[in-house]
Formats: sequence, C-alpha cells, structure tokens
Amino acid sequence: MSAGENIETPSSNEDTRRWFLNAMISFFGAVTALGVAYPVGMYLWPREKKVKGGGKRSMKIPLSDIHVGGAKFIRFLNKPTVILRPSEIQVSALSAICTHLGCVVKFKEAAGELQCPCHGGRFDANGKVLGGPPPAPLVSFPVRIDGDYIVVEEA
Repeated sequence: MSAGENIETPSSNEDTRRWFLNAMISFFGAVTALGVAYPVGMYLWPREKKVKGGGKRSMKIPLSDIHVGGAKFIRFLNKPTVILRPSEIQVSALSAICTHLGCVVKFKEAAGELQCPCHGGRFDANGKVLGGPPPAPLVSFPVRIDGDYIVVEEA
C-alpha cells in the first residue's frame, strides 16, 4: 500500500455510523416532542376563530323551540348557554356557568329560575343572583327576536 491511498479505517466508519444514529434519534425525538407540544399548546393557548366579514358570531334558534315560561340549553361560542323566554315578547340569553365555582346551572320551570346544583345558587331570568353563594350575576349575551327566530349574538 502506498501512502497516497485513502483507506477507510474502522474508527472513521464507526464515527459515521454513530453520527447517523445520533442524527436519527435527535430527529425522531424532535418530531415526537412537537407531536406532544402542539396539542398541549392548543389547549393552553386556544386560537380565536376568525369570522368572515369581521362581524360578530351569532346563532338563530326557532322561536317555536322555546315555549313561554320555558328555556332551552345550547352551546354558543363553545360554552353552555341557556335561552329563556319569560314572556311572549321577552327573551334572554345567559351563560349557563355558575359564577360561584363553574357548575352548569339547571332551569327550574316551576320556580321560573336557574339553580346551581352544586351549592344552591339561584338566578332570575336576567341572570341576577337571587340567593346562595354566587358572587356575580350570570354573563348575558345580546339577544333579540327577529321574526320567527331568536338571535343570540356575541357580546
């Protein structure tokens, strides 16, 4: 063998193999970390949904779905919401989440009020606290009757 020949030594072959294995382990580790980090990030920092045209989000409910003195529970803005119809021409839309500890309220038609099953909080048809531990009224949404529909809008 002459001095000019390039002979690959076992140590350089092992170094190349070691480098390749380290690169692959790092690559798959990074892909796995991103696969875990993305859903965790989406949970911690949810994106706001963009509305076409820049307007506010709204929902239409047929007026016939709620009888006078009744209520209907829906999901509005991805949250439990209750639509109340205390009279023929009056409607209200309230968050169904109690302001005390976040339990979902129930509608008691006989009493004409919303009641929290967790600690006995009570609210009227406008969300005002009637009794119990809730520190604040229920969050309300702009709502109106438009023909044969109840229209709930984002605040």
